[in-house]
Formats: sequence, C-alpha cells, structure tokens
Amino acid sequence: MPYLENCTLYYQKDCPYCQKVLRFMDEEKLTFDKRDTLQPGNQNDLIKIGGKKQIPCLVIEGKALYESDDIIAYLGSLSFDDEALQAEEAC
Repeated sequence: MPYLENCTLYYQKDCPYCQKVLRFMDEEKLTFDKRDTLQPGNQNDLIKIGGKKQIPCLVIEGKALYESDDIIAYLGSLSFDDEALQAEEAC
C-alpha cells in the first residue's frame, strides 16, 4: 500500500466530491494524510495554503490541487511499481 508522505487531502465527510476521492483512494489502496476541514484549525490551514476553502483539495508538496476529477486523474497517473515507493518519488 503506497504511502504518499508529501500529500495531504483536505476534505469533509459529508461532501460527495470528497467521498469520490476517498473511494478512489480505497480502491487503489493509497494512503496519505487526511484532514477534515470541520476539525479546528484545518480549514484555516487550507486557506493559508491555497487561498480558498474549497474541498476536496489535495496538497502536494505545499501546492493545492482542487476538483475531485483532477485529484483522481493525478493520483491515477502515479506509478507504484515498487511497493517501497515513497512520496518523494511519487508526489
């Protein structure tokens, strides 16, 4: 199961677009940090990074990627041939 250490997903549990990304992550067995924007401080952090509170947002090495389809396309484009692959190679 690849762990992408330089990626963080900002989401909300009740957001259908976030659920779409989370389902893709489960199907592809991808893991990385997730932050629910309803938890204290997470939404403020997201705004500091990307300038807006839009979710889902995948932060890749400090850069924000919005839109569920774009996030899924990005994650789907990564190659995980080596099970020991770390985020510095993937993200």
